[in-house]
Amino acid sequence: MLIKSDTKEKFHVITLSESQISASIADDMAVQILAFLQEEVKNVVMNLDSVSAIELPAAEKLVQIQQQFYENGSSFVICNLQPPVEQFLDENELLELMNVTPTESEAWDIVQMEEMEREMFGEDDLNG
Repeated sequence: MLIKSDTKEKFHVITLSESQISASIADDMAVQILAFLQEEVKNVVMNLDSVSAIELPAAEKLVQIQQQFYENGSSFVICNLQPPVEQFLDENELLELMNVTPTESEAWDIVQMEEMEREMFGEDDLNG
């Protein structure tokens, strides 16, 4: 699985070069993405612009990854969903569980807003 990472001041932008996220690569994807939680900059924006299909176990894995980020006081925002992927997630009632924005710029805004909230209120207040 090919992942391109671009590090900004407060977050990493991860872009998948796969056109389909299959169940067989979901675990590998999770390992690579969750590794960012060990870095100084822990927030992730995941750009799915090139993804035209996703299998259900892989979509469920994305929800789990997002939950792990928020449990660790970090942000995980998905952006640039293609219509077939967005429809699939919606039909399987996963879209409403995900932090999704139409554009990468809007995802950056969400990460920065959540980062400010964590700084203002403290991570304990937001997580519990």
